[in-house]
Amino acid sequence: MKNRYDEQEAERYVALYPDIPKDLALRVYTSKLIGIESDLVLHGGGNTSVKTIMTDILDRELPVICVKGSGWDLGDIEPPGLPALELEYLRKLRVLGAMSDEEMVNQFRTHLLEASAPTPSIETLVHAFLPHRFIDHTHADAVVTLTNQLEAEQLLIQALGDKIAVLPFIMPGFPLAKAIADLHEAQPEAEAIILMNHGIFTFGEDARTSYDRMIDYVSRAEQFIAGKMALYSSSLSSEGEPVEPDPAMILPLLRGALARVDTDRGRQHFSLEVRSTPEIKAALARPDAESLLVSGVLTPDHVIRTKNYPAFLDFTGAEDEETAGTRIRTAITLYQERYIRYFSEQLHAKQVERIRLDSMPRVILVRGLGIVAVGETPRAAGIAADIAEHTVRAKVRSAAIGSYQELDESYIFDMEYWSLEQAKLGKGRPRPLQGRVALVTGGGGAIALGIGRQLLKAGARVFMSDIDEVRLDKVCRKLQQQFSPEMISPLVMDVADPVSVRKSFAHLVATAGGLDILVPNAGVAHVATLAELDEAKFQQVIDVNLKGVFNVIKAVIPIFRRQSIGGSIVINSSKNVFDPGAAFGAYSASKAGAHQLGKIAALELAEMGVRVNMINADAIFDDEGISSGLWDVVGPDRMRSRNLDPEGLKEYYRQRNLLKAAVHADHVGNGVVFFASELTPTTGATLPVDGGIPAAFPR
Repeated sequence: MKNRYDEQEAERYVALYPDIPKDLALRVYTSKLIGIESDLVLHGGGNTSVKTIMTDILDRELPVICVKGSGWDLGDIEPPGLPALELEYLRKLRVLGAMSDEEMVNQFRTHLLEASAPTPSIETLVHAFLPHRFIDHTHADAVVTLTNQLEAEQLLIQALGDKIAVLPFIMPGFPLAKAIADLHEAQPEAEAIILMNHGIFTFGEDARTSYDRMIDYVSRAEQFIAGKMALYSSSLSSEGEPVEPDPAMILPLLRGALARVDTDRGRQHFSLEVRSTPEIKAALARPDAESLLVSGVLTPDHVIRTKNYPAFLDFTGAEDEETAGTRIRTAITLYQERYIRYFSEQLHAKQVERIRLDSMPRVILVRGLGIVAVGETPRAAGIAADIAEHTVRAKVRSAAIGSYQELDESYIFDMEYWSLEQAKLGKGRPRPLQGRVALVTGGGGAIALGIGRQLLKAGARVFMSDIDEVRLDKVCRKLQQQFSPEMISPLVMDVADPVSVRKSFAHLVATAGGLDILVPNAGVAHVATLAELDEAKFQQVIDVNLKGVFNVIKAVIPIFRRQSIGGSIVINSSKNVFDPGAAFGAYSASKAGAHQLGKIAALELAEMGVRVNMINADAIFDDEGISSGLWDVVGPDRMRSRNLDPEGLKEYYRQRNLLKAAVHADHVGNGVVFFASELTPTTGATLPVDGGIPAAFPR
């Protein structure tokens, strides 16, 4: 591992934060150096501290310890992410015989210098009880790989030398803090402390020494493992080429099998993320892949993200859809039975009561495809995928060293159902479309912006598609400024071209695992009387507005069928379906045809639980600087005929509806969310979003 410490950069950090102690500025710097190394920490893992002096409100110098706070990631930490606590008071707690986790956190909160500061790391007392000014703690892959071995302590000494101290696994908290302090006092010459199945602590009197020791010891572990791997490489080959399953078939089948019904929340939808690097596929192709990789987590901290074990799927001999689906459902059922049995056994053994978490896997290893990570949100799936990728690599390396030794399930249960660990997930009431995947066509226009915004607010992951890449990018960037970037994906697609549609849907499925909500919204307009209407222009409008709707509905049907969890199609139709206008024949006819297709789809797809509804919108001009393609075409003519400017035209259309309401893109988005949320058993319906146009009342 590269040592990234740079004296000039360190001094830059000191200058960057002139209002805090120099050693705290250096603590921020080296914390970031640790945080950018995914082989050291992942997604908020690890913690760092510094002991320094601060001045209180009475101008008294006060010894404090600044420790990484909850909710902060070392990779982007800033001074507020290292809250200060009264050091001398915390050290006095060591005399206690025992202390509950809840009381420990209370002691942290009541001895912070800033009441609004984040809650310090659960391992704060480890940092406080050790005497060193700087302490670094990571879950380094290489070190944990060595600790998860049958002969771990001997291997650690071989790899790292004799200036380390080794401690058996102890749950984070007060007992661990006391045990580490006792160990250091017994072996004061140690430069690092290894906690089995957990990670490594290094320390020093200055930031560089502690950081240098972390990099040095992790590098020693990496070099030791690399030497073992060089001798072992010949055994990494697979026995023949595994079957490479078709993601377009497998992922929707898998996503449907994972969906579960929760009495409080309705059906639970999961986000998927696929990792398919050559290294991962090679690991899954090993003859011993299942026995090696379907084993416990590298460190118990991972269990809340990935559960203890992954599921394993091999589609050899199951190339057809029916057989593959049966194999998936069987594997998921067996996984759930194992998880429920583990939960029951631990409750009985510990004589405790807990509310069981869901029994679905969070990591699925698919031979020939890769890692499929599962999460309640795309971010959760991404975190699980990152951890799983590191875990697969570490377990392959562990096989070169000896025998992988997983931690006893008793410890895993304690961590998985530990209230302080569950708090990291920040669970709240789920949003109505959480876990669902939506596709909005015509994604470069004003209405699409409103639809996308409301779907995102409701928790859906949204793909926005358009043939115009520039307009599409502008809309997606606007949405990404307001929502998490991983929730929005652009998809360049020509809805009029069946080949483009099929390729785009295959990409969407390979990326997200499936699709739950389809919003055919792409449309073009052309103004001309029937006498003057050019046949080519008429065909162009039909191709996009009618054939485009047909193409995307046809493409989504196999996905809905494979998922077998229902779905929703919401067609952005038009008030012109019921109330057409002169010189607007191509648009009105094409929209009427698409509307009729929606009704047919409602009839045909109901047996799959798919709902198809239409929204008839009118007079939506623009949204946050994104113009409506339709009004770009028809607006100038309407303004000329009425002698109005753009604002006057908007006011004209507002005054003509019954409610005298300005209709916005978000109103259409609200309608889409209503239908997609399945609050009512409705299909084949038309919802006007026009302020009330009597001639356009559905009938």
